[in-house]
Amino acid sequence: MMETTSSDCNVKPDDQQQTGGGGGMEADRSVSRSACGSGEDSLDGVSDHRVPRCPLTPSLSPRKRTTSQSKTEPPLLRTDKRTIYTAGRPPWYNVTGTTFTEAFVIGLCGGSASGKTTVANKIIEALDVPWVVLLSMDSFYKVLNKEEQELAVTNEYNFDHPDAFDFELLVNVLRKLKKGKSIKVPVYDFTSHCRRKEWKTVYGANVVIFEGILAFANKELLKLLDMKVFVDTDSDIRLVRRLKRDISQRGRNIGGIIKQYNKFVKPAFEQYIEPTVQSADIVVPRGGENFVALDLIVQHVHSQLEKRDITVRSALASAHQGQPLPETLSVLESTPQVRGMHTIIRNKETNRDEFIFYSKRLMRLLIEHALSFLPLKPVSVETPQGGVYDGKRLSGKRITGVSILRAGETMEQALMAVCKDIRLGKILIQTNHDTGEPELHYLRLPKDISEDYVILMDSTVSTGAAALMAVRVLLDHDVAEDKIFLLSLLMAEMGVHSVAYAFPEVRIITTAVDKEVNDQFHIIPGIGNFGDRYFGTDAPSDWCESDEGMDF
Repeated sequence: MMETTSSDCNVKPDDQQQTGGGGGMEADRSVSRSACGSGEDSLDGVSDHRVPRCPLTPSLSPRKRTTSQSKTEPPLLRTDKRTIYTAGRPPWYNVTGTTFTEAFVIGLCGGSASGKTTVANKIIEALDVPWVVLLSMDSFYKVLNKEEQELAVTNEYNFDHPDAFDFELLVNVLRKLKKGKSIKVPVYDFTSHCRRKEWKTVYGANVVIFEGILAFANKELLKLLDMKVFVDTDSDIRLVRRLKRDISQRGRNIGGIIKQYNKFVKPAFEQYIEPTVQSADIVVPRGGENFVALDLIVQHVHSQLEKRDITVRSALASAHQGQPLPETLSVLESTPQVRGMHTIIRNKETNRDEFIFYSKRLMRLLIEHALSFLPLKPVSVETPQGGVYDGKRLSGKRITGVSILRAGETMEQALMAVCKDIRLGKILIQTNHDTGEPELHYLRLPKDISEDYVILMDSTVSTGAAALMAVRVLLDHDVAEDKIFLLSLLMAEMGVHSVAYAFPEVRIITTAVDKEVNDQFHIIPGIGNFGDRYFGTDAPSDWCESDEGMDF
């Protein structure tokens, strides 16, 4: 039960507190505050925090070495205009790879222009956590037919009636977002009264703030809300705000706005919106100016998020010991040539030029070996001599490569040399040096990746925590598990077991498997920090394992 003064916040006596945990999107009033986007055009709503792209081919000169940035940084950066979140998304699944927590969903309801978006933005700023998505109900207006569009042009269409919204699509989108899945959100054009062709992709929310005039009007929607907040603002203030917004943002005239308000907006509020205050856990008078109420909401959300911490890495380290290697593992044949190249790249005295050269040779062999596991279908072609050759062709639409940054990106060149015109995606996963857990910081995946065979690349895998997270991301984007191929130059048995146990249909392919992992989760005998050796960077003295090639 949450309490405050009646003048600041009205709390319902039957307040239901549910735990939940799991983006980038901007669709008119739908704005994400996420550190991550998904898809080729999904970063529109992301703060101007960009991960610099690592070069595919490292510069071999000059020979100066720099220091890799693996020290703990503040979780956010503040500027005059925005807060940029730099913390990553912690695991949202357990050691079996199954989603363990859902996103915490806050529902904001209130009359038109009551200040719901302002309240939402102030909650986001006060939360100071990454991976928060603001989802607006305005994105889910139904597509109008010709007759309805003519009524809308003359302000005779009721946009405040429940029938104006596509609740079926809205419930489906919010349910998937709550479960941590990648979703697409329509973009509604208020000038033409139709949906735009481009939809926005949203993924990876820890907290979802859903706001709309009828956010509490649907029983299925209410079931998805962990906290329900009603923003109560005086009707005169709402009318003034609506006039300003519709004139400046939606190209309407004053006469049409007043007509629409009196005929549809005011009656709809009294009939459909105001009664839903009974469903609210908290009523916030005065909207965004009510700092006491906002503080109460933020404190409650923080308390719910703290209950959902998950430890994956330590659990992986103690699991599957003594088990036989899985059948889904394929190790490149250890020919004298392969063993000789391993000898060179494992030798700590090997200079950078030779390390890069022989690493690339192994990568090429690994890629070629991995392609032999792709399903092929028989096909006959005619030769220049007029004969017929019975051959094979890929049984599927296409192949996409996804690298786990930064060390996994070193394998892209070998993949592009073997697979012509291949599409590439990137996932940045780094260690949180306070918790020791992997965190998702950035991802960029091609459109319609769910239809592809995906080659997931990382240079080394020790505990498998980063690989586990990367596979979970692909599954959340509807890539079939049996279409994922995890490739790594070197793996520890622990990492092989971790991935195979969580995702038994993922094909695991490597050039070598080492038996041990030490207390710092480094592979023994191992290869060292692959990223630092490849890119010519030195780890600081307090370095501990990150995504820089040692993997988790």
